[in-house]
Amino acid sequence: MKYLIVGLGNIGSEYAETRHNIGFKVLDALAEASNTVFTSSRYGAVAEMRHKGRTLVMLKPSTYMNLSGKAVRYWLEQERIPRENLLVVSDDIALPFGALRMRPKGSAGGHNGLKNIAELLGSEEYARMRFGVGGDFARGHQVDYVLGEWTDEERKALPERLKIFGEAILSFATIGCERTMNLYNKK
Repeated sequence: MKYLIVGLGNIGSEYAETRHNIGFKVLDALAEASNTVFTSSRYGAVAEMRHKGRTLVMLKPSTYMNLSGKAVRYWLEQERIPRENLLVVSDDIALPFGALRMRPKGSAGGHNGLKNIAELLGSEEYARMRFGVGGDFARGHQVDYVLGEWTDEERKALPERLKIFGEAILSFATIGCERTMNLYNKK
């Protein structure tokens, strides 16, 4: 069985350490933990890993956040992966820092990357895992906040949170979305 695991973010060194790039960071941590390397390919950086008889195709789109759907649609079709085996990892300002929230489907919740994916797939029925980045910003400064870098305290806590998110991705591929939600949405 094949799964497409997509981490949302923006390409370029100026975005590398921003909150909006947490999807890339989660996939980088999982790839590093499994000795897998990303290579540049069409519409993004791709890495493939095996876990308990499953193949996980990990994708970091190079299309920029707001056009992520193009890369997701291409790789689903290219690898012949059914939509129920798609998991998208993104940031979420409505959740406290480090919170994990997985859902089998749902709205974009104002997230332009998720919105574009739903538009190009023609459905909001795909699994997503949100990484809470908090919402400590003044009204009207949401863009500055998500494109801002982590605080020292957040940076220290990231490795442990990234490890848990990686475990949740492997769980999604092994036991499915519903059971993974029960195990990880409270962690």
